[in-house]
Amino acid sequence: MSGFFEDYTVGDEVDLGSHAFTRDDIISFARKFDPQKFHVDEEAAKDSLFGGLCASGWHTGSVWLGLVVTNRQRHLAEIAASGAAVPRIGPSPGVRDLKWLKPVYPGDVIAFRSTIVDKKDSRSRPDYGLVVSRHEGVNQNGEAVISLQGSILVERREARSA
Repeated sequence: MSGFFEDYTVGDEVDLGSHAFTRDDIISFARKFDPQKFHVDEEAAKDSLFGGLCASGWHTGSVWLGLVVTNRQRHLAEIAASGAAVPRIGPSPGVRDLKWLKPVYPGDVIAFRSTIVDKKDSRSRPDYGLVVSRHEGVNQNGEAVISLQGSILVERREARSA
């Protein structure tokens, strides 16, 4: 899903991979970044709205971002290995509509995917365009657990050849 701005097509979808959330990883992440009882204490979590230990939404989001970056780096390395020009990608001006739709429990395997939903010209950086994607994570039962919309600046091929 990486290339020059001109290479992106609205509707293109990429499977980013999946991640299995373990009890130990959930607790470790939460102790460092989101130490709420339902993320760090199994017994206390039983009395929470979630009914048990669950991953921080920030943990789920961090896993998604890690898969996005790994996927992009792999694709850019493939472009470089082919001898073609490698586009500059980034930064991102941010995300919108971040939603944690269902809890992620130990043992859940979340599959992540991204779909291009829009492309826009950049008024402030004419050598770049803005690619907008809808991102989603779905558990092993087919239930969406996280969704967000992100955008990233992507170099234009025509700017490279100018």
